[in-house]
Amino acid sequence: MESKIPLRPKEIHATSRLGWLRAAVLGANDGILSTSSLIIGVASAHATQGSILLAGISSLAAGAMSMAAGEYVSVSSQADSEKADLAREKKELGSSWDAEVSELAGIYRQRGLDDILSRKVALQLMKHDALGAHARDELGISDATAARPVQAAFASASAFSSGAILPVLAALLSPASVVSWSVSAVSLIGLAVLGVVGARAGGASPWR
Repeated sequence: MESKIPLRPKEIHATSRLGWLRAAVLGANDGILSTSSLIIGVASAHATQGSILLAGISSLAAGAMSMAAGEYVSVSSQADSEKADLAREKKELGSSWDAEVSELAGIYRQRGLDDILSRKVALQLMKHDALGAHARDELGISDATAARPVQAAFASASAFSSGAILPVLAALLSPASVVSWSVSAVSLIGLAVLGVVGARAGGASPWR
């Protein structure tokens, strides 16, 4: 009987979260800080609770749209650069195949393979997926790190709203006389919790 090799569960690495983790952490931090600062400023001017809430909700809506638009434009620029590099690489593969094989083999030699093996590996990978091999090993572009503008924009807007809602709720549930203190306390706690969540998602130390 043939022995069956047990299947290992699919590994999930922190790098697979790069597409959304940075935007999510930045958006949530900004949502907490900017909205709480605005609410505290309005509350310090002895505004009514209705005015305080209106300011907080306005900050949430405007900030979410601004973060989404900014993130989309930023990541779109990265995506355009990646597409341009891939198009140029595809053109080079069509016009100078041997030179591209040598280029890829050179990369593998720098990683420790000998001359014969590095060329064999380069040829084998390029026969399977030439553009994918060069994108991954020459340009550093992979599925895990590829720019995704829509995903980044949605994550940024959602994260900003999730962060901004904390000081808004604190202002809603607190008496007008202690809004500044309650919003400050909730914001600090929210930032601490966000730090722990971001660290765990990114594989870093929560305490740091």
